[in-house]
Order: sequence, then structure tokens, then C-alpha cells
Amino acid sequence: MRSHLLNDTTAEQYRRSVTDGVERVAAKLATTYRPFTGVTVDALAPRIERIDLDQPLHDTTAVLDELEDVYLRDAIYFHHPRYLAHLNCPVVIPAVLGEAVLSAVNSSLDTWDQSAGGTLIERKLIDWTAGRIGLGPAADGVFTSGGTQSNLQALLLAREEAKTEDLAKLRVFSSEVSHFSVKKSAKLLGLGPDSVVSIPVGPDRRMQTVALARELERCTQDGLVPMAVVATAGTTDFGSIDPMPEIAELCEQYGVWMHVDAAYGCGLLASLKYRDRIDGIERADSVTVDYHKSFFQPVSSSAVLVRDAATLRHATYHAEYLNPRRMVQERIPNQVDKSLQTTRRFDALKLWMTLRVMGADGIGQLFDEVCELAQEGWKLLAADPRFDVVVEPALSTLVFRYIPASVTDPAEIDRANLYARKALFASGDAIVAGTKVDGRHYLKFTLLNPETKASDIAAVLDLIAGHAEQYLGESLDRAC
Repeated sequence: MRSHLLNDTTAEQYRRSVTDGVERVAAKLATTYRPFTGVTVDALAPRIERIDLDQPLHDTTAVLDELEDVYLRDAIYFHHPRYLAHLNCPVVIPAVLGEAVLSAVNSSLDTWDQSAGGTLIERKLIDWTAGRIGLGPAADGVFTSGGTQSNLQALLLAREEAKTEDLAKLRVFSSEVSHFSVKKSAKLLGLGPDSVVSIPVGPDRRMQTVALARELERCTQDGLVPMAVVATAGTTDFGSIDPMPEIAELCEQYGVWMHVDAAYGCGLLASLKYRDRIDGIERADSVTVDYHKSFFQPVSSSAVLVRDAATLRHATYHAEYLNPRRMVQERIPNQVDKSLQTTRRFDALKLWMTLRVMGADGIGQLFDEVCELAQEGWKLLAADPRFDVVVEPALSTLVFRYIPASVTDPAEIDRANLYARKALFASGDAIVAGTKVDGRHYLKFTLLNPETKASDIAAVLDLIAGHAEQYLGESLDRAC
């Protein structure tokens, strides 16, 4: 079994095995003509269930053949231009190359004696990102597993900086369309069930700062402690961007930690045209960025940034076997001193490779393209009497629903839209997401693929209308 260990004696076997796997994936990418096969759980589950993991195949080719049957054939392919559902981007080749390198070398980014150059590369990228945000010379941060972890760590720091032992008094303010991880983080941090105050949004789905000011004032008058305000730069449902300059003013007035969840909107940090849409982010105390959304990186690649590096001490613990206190005096850089994780992948390498090959302008150009595509899609929807579109996009998300000419019952229209999404997924021709707006079911395009064209959007809208009309026709037949 030692022949399977990656080392100097197995380098050639490693080369052959990885090449075989890459060729399989490349062939699949080259011949994938729709984002999904439409396979059902009932059809796929038995194929996986009958595999006996205690009986290995002892042959890489045979295993790759099996993988084709249970995974590659029926995977959801985000690179396809008609994958329009969630915040999943097609990935750039330099980042995939970085993934291959980091997996093989397998550095762990917790301590210097496990990562050396990897530590410095990650720190350089944190400094680069903080500079793009404009956080100032005292800024710092660390890579994380994703936006949920980044938000959790930011709110942990905010909780500690609030300097109160009565956690029941702490309040976090975020818009009613902010990410669910805000409430989840509050629960994990031991805050009460009423700790997150939802601030209403306007028709543009941005936080209403008048309402925020009112709630902050009420909080202080009631003897409670405003812990943090979470501004969202790119909401999951609408891609809306909260008015950060006004929020920053209120945070300063009330002495509240300002966190910006820019997991989605961070692509604007590299934008050549639309950077001003996130003006005010530079005034944040902490920022979440997800490179694996709008920087076209493979999962996972995320970071949390802070204005004041000293606040990261709230996540610091010292273990004699790993990062004893003496290492701080010896100026040995251990990333575990900043992180909620201990063992941690060298995910920063993917972004490093991307910047060194493509440059920030290359990333920004791709993100600008999807923002402009969303504008084209919005114009299509606004001009099409079959659809109701909620809001003009600030990033690359479109929320809409099919409105039949002959049906007025909102519940029946809900069911038609739900059916259309389900039927479209089952066909494999395209994948779209869904959400609720004011209690009604809507559909959602999340456009993160520069290869998607307006003609793809138009074609998918026709497919949605066709499925919805089929449902309504069958519904009418059943009623008769």
C-alpha cells in the first residue's frame, strides 16, 4: 500500500494518475451541452448505494470509470452558460492549477513551521485586499472557509469589542434581506433570540437608514448595547448594496462596530467601471469577502478583513505544542493566531496564481461583464409582459416571476412558477433559483458566467413560460 503514498519514489505514478483524471474532466467539459442531466435522487442513489467501500477496485482507470457513472456524468456544471441559479461561478484556469499544487504539497496554514512561504503569500494577499478596500495601514485578516465563517468571526470580534458581560443586552442590526449567517452567528455567539434586529428595506431592497437610526436610538434608550451593524454589499437574493456611507455615519455616531458582508459584492474591488457602487466600505471595522463568488475562484476561498489588527486577538489562543507565546516575541508569523480554524488549506494560493497570471484588471473585467449582462437581462424582463421583475440589478442578480395573462389568483401563479422551476431542473436544459418576495414565490437568475449571453437569458425565459403555461393548462383541465 505504500505505493500509493505521494513521495519521491511515486512521482511518476502521481503524474500519470492526475493526468488521467484531468483528461476525464477535460473531456467532460468539452462535451457538456447542458448544465445537468436531470437525474433524480431515486435513479442516482441506488448506483452509489451498491458500491462496497470495503472492496477496493485496485485500479485507477476502473475507479475513474466508476466515478464517471456516479458523479461526473450527473454533476451540476457551473461553467455552462445556462446555469443561472446560485452564487456559483465558473472558475479560472490559474486558480485550478493552484488547487492542484496546494493539494499535492498539502501545506497547513496554521503555523510557520508547516507552511513557510504559504504564510507569507496569504499575508500578502490579505494586505492586497485590505488595500483595495481602503482599510488603512493597521488592517489585517485571515483566509476562511467561506462567508458564513467570515461573518461569524467578524461578529465574535464585535461582541468582544462591545465590552459588556451581559450578552442579553447586545443587539446586532442587519437588513431584512441580509444573509442568514448573521442570525446563525448570533446564536453561536450566545446572544439571545431577540439579539438580531431586522431593519426594513425599500423598494430597491437596500437597508433603510432612517429605520436603522430609529432602532439604534431605541436600543440605547432601552439600556441595551448596540454591538454591530451589518451592511450587505450584495444581498444573496437581490444583489442589492446597502447605503454604506450613511450606515458608517450612524455607526460612528453611536460607537457601533460596522461589518460589511461583501461576500458577493467583493468583485467590485477589482472592477474597472463600478467600484463606486461600494463606496463607504473603507469605513468598515470588518469586511467579509468571498473570492469563490465574484473572483472566479474554486471553493473554498474567502477571507475576513479588519481595520485594526489588534482586534484579531479575540480569536487568539496559544498552545505549547503549536504556537506558544514566545513565538510572538520571536516574530514568528503563525496564522492560527488569527483564525477560528487550526488545520487550514492553502486556499490563498489559488488567488495568488490568478493575480499573477491574469491580474486584478482581468478579474474585474469578467465581473463587469456579468454586471452588464444583468442590465441586459433586466431590460428584457422589463419589456416582456409575461414577467414581473422586482428591482433593477446593482450587481448580477435578477428576481422575477411569470405572470400569466389569464390567471389572477396569486396562489395559482405561485404554483405555476414553482412548477416551472422544478420542470426546468428536471429537464436539465437550464437551472434557475427561487426565493420569496413579500410572501410570493419568485424565480432568480444569478449571473456569474461571462459566457452567458442575452440570448441565453431570452431562451431560458421562454422555457420558463412554456413550463408555466403547461402547468396552468393541465390545472385548468383538472378543474374541468
